[in-house]
Amino acid sequence: MSAEQALTEIWYGKSSAAVWLQPLASLYGAVTAARRGLYRARLLPSYRVGRPIIVVGNVTVGGTGKTPLVAWLAEKLTERRLSVGIVSRGYGGSGEAPRRVELGSNWREVGDEPLLLKQRTHAHVVVSSDRVAGARELVERRVDVIVADDGLQHLRLGRDCEIVVIDGARGFGNGRLIPAGPLRDPVSATANADLIVINGSQTHPSLVAIAPLLEERAVQMDLAPGNVVPLDGRGTGHPLEDLKGKRVHAVAGIGNPARFFGDLRSRGLDVVEHAFGDHHPFSAADLQFGDGAPVLMTEKDAVKCREFANDRLWYVPVTARFSDAHAARVLERVVDKLGFAVRTKG
Repeated sequence: MSAEQALTEIWYGKSSAAVWLQPLASLYGAVTAARRGLYRARLLPSYRVGRPIIVVGNVTVGGTGKTPLVAWLAEKLTERRLSVGIVSRGYGGSGEAPRRVELGSNWREVGDEPLLLKQRTHAHVVVSSDRVAGARELVERRVDVIVADDGLQHLRLGRDCEIVVIDGARGFGNGRLIPAGPLRDPVSATANADLIVINGSQTHPSLVAIAPLLEERAVQMDLAPGNVVPLDGRGTGHPLEDLKGKRVHAVAGIGNPARFFGDLRSRGLDVVEHAFGDHHPFSAADLQFGDGAPVLMTEKDAVKCREFANDRLWYVPVTARFSDAHAARVLERVVDKLGFAVRTKG
């Protein structure tokens, strides 16, 4: 069992090992609380960059559905005739200076998720470990609004709207701070959010702790899989249902591989699971399974595998999906928080 798998079992399973990690979690909590206090007291500065900023993030470690939500927001704001910029840390990328992401960028240099967002949205995308510097680079591109992907804990960057994404099935796990649990911030930090997006059905018992807040600010999002797309770009995609009853290898190097595997099984596929660590740097050897069964992967993994694509490799894109009422609620709240500059172009 890898360290990542062991921690997942502690955070979301029935392991009692969390108690041994609690002293480190308490230290982490004290440091983060002190840091937030310094920002609240303005002893540490937050910076505005002259454009409205939406921060999309989570209070837990791992995948919750932030990237599809960022893509959805970029699409909807673009429909309002706004020029959208996306700033990201660029996990897995190289270099500290702000770097513009282009359609032909190398994922090793800019990171897998920023490249996915560029390919999906065609928005202006910049990666930088310093989100303020990255946002300023986007201002130079004359964007109207900036979406910060996974920027909730980057308090140096001032923001106009905070959106917290929570996995409805995983919730807050065991409710402990890292490393004893999955929390990057205490559960109480969700009270600062302008919107809470629940990805999937709200089933985890830990969400009861913020039930009143959810009634006031939460919307539900689902991730809808699209057609299965050939990784080598030859031919067209086809519906996932065409593979019903067939044996496939499912590959996922994301924060929550079980969600991807479960989605495929729910559509009747005979799934052989291959879970890798989040942001895993795939090689061709990782995808050799000794048979001719098709290999299905996530879109995030696909951006790292195109250089060794073949006719056995496919990916399944997912799109954020809201009910009409919840989509309207998200956009109404975002436009209200971003202010007059956005409303005038709506």
